[in-house]
Amino acid sequence: MIVFQAVMICVILGMAHGSPLKSFTRQPVAHQRVAVARVGVPLIKSDDVNAVVVSRSDDVRPDGFDTSLDTSNSISSIASGDAYGNIHGSFGWISPEGKHIQISYVADENGYQPQGDVLPTPPPVPIEIQRALDYIAAHPPAPEGQIVRKAIFG
Repeated sequence: MIVFQAVMICVILGMAHGSPLKSFTRQPVAHQRVAVARVGVPLIKSDDVNAVVVSRSDDVRPDGFDTSLDTSNSISSIASGDAYGNIHGSFGWISPEGKHIQISYVADENGYQPQGDVLPTPPPVPIEIQRALDYIAAHPPAPEGQIVRKAIFG
């Protein structure tokens, strides 16, 4: 439980650090010049800058948490977690092309496992490679000690 509380504190501090509400002034450096080039990047104008949070719910308990977020520009997020660090959730948005993107995920002892129609999938394994993998699985190599004895004693 202490690990979960430490993780939640780090998450909250990270969110506070990245918050757009904090203000700071950056002093310009007189001797530094930065060249900006736009190469093939379309300029997309959207109302994302003016988006507001429509609803937000956060419930943090000793045995886990539940959170949800909906914004006025169709961004949504739902997540729940337990005291062991397992998290199940989903998030979605509307792409610039107008397509609804939805990603669901599980984060547990097996790592982060996202699922969604827009995620790339690996190509199928070629037949020759699959045949070789099947052969290797059916004929495991001999333990290293047996190979040495055969080489020495015949």
